[in-house]
Amino acid sequence: MDTILDVRDIGISFGSYHVLKSLTFSVRKGEVLGVIGPNGAGKTVMLNILSGILRPSKGEVFFQGQNITSLPVARRCRMGIGRTFQVPRPFEKMTVLENIMVGSCYGDLKSEKEARARALEIVELIGLGGKKMWLAGKLGLLDRKRLEMGRALASNPRLLLFDEVAGGLTESEVGAIFRIVKLVKEQGISIVWIEHVLQAMREGTDRVICLAGGKIIADGAPEEVMRCREVKAVYLGEEEDDERQDSFGGCGS
Repeated sequence: MDTILDVRDIGISFGSYHVLKSLTFSVRKGEVLGVIGPNGAGKTVMLNILSGILRPSKGEVFFQGQNITSLPVARRCRMGIGRTFQVPRPFEKMTVLENIMVGSCYGDLKSEKEARARALEIVELIGLGGKKMWLAGKLGLLDRKRLEMGRALASNPRLLLFDEVAGGLTESEVGAIFRIVKLVKEQGISIVWIEHVLQAMREGTDRVICLAGGKIIADGAPEEVMRCREVKAVYLGEEEDDERQDSFGGCGS
């Protein structure tokens, strides 16, 4: 499977604080990569670097073989990188359909007619077909999360960056997010998905990396990473005795 995203030795500092030290990883076409880690590990900072909001202090980012390290957000979006934000902020006085059309018009440079046709497809995919004429400000949290994903999809991405799209949802509501992720993956779109909901990481990803201390401490199959002793210590807050730790083995790489 071909690589769509290649992150090479990325680091970033704010003053004397080194948020990310030396991240190197890749994402394959059609792969769902989960990203976990304790608060303050730099997960959202990493997403901001990938989307172009921040520029790294060192290292390079390649998308579909092209160096995009210095490219602005809008250029990356039009190349095929879409993203959501942790707190959805839709245009509250616009309808669900209009919100998605904005993503298509400005993110993919579609005409209004083309954007409407695309938006009508997306509202069905994200499960908001029955609410497409609702004002976005009237939506509950789950539907706001769905709309946030729909707006990112409207830019016609090849890579989606999801920032805690399952956060704050009930177990049954997380299932609705799984459905969207599955449908997106079936379209061949790659995903980098930051999440604290471990159910989502276990069931909705192909691979998981764990960030801690500004670096990747584990990289592998979801269950393999969750069993990693170092991940349990820094992220899950569990300290195993020596006999139990020996039964888990090391971290994937």
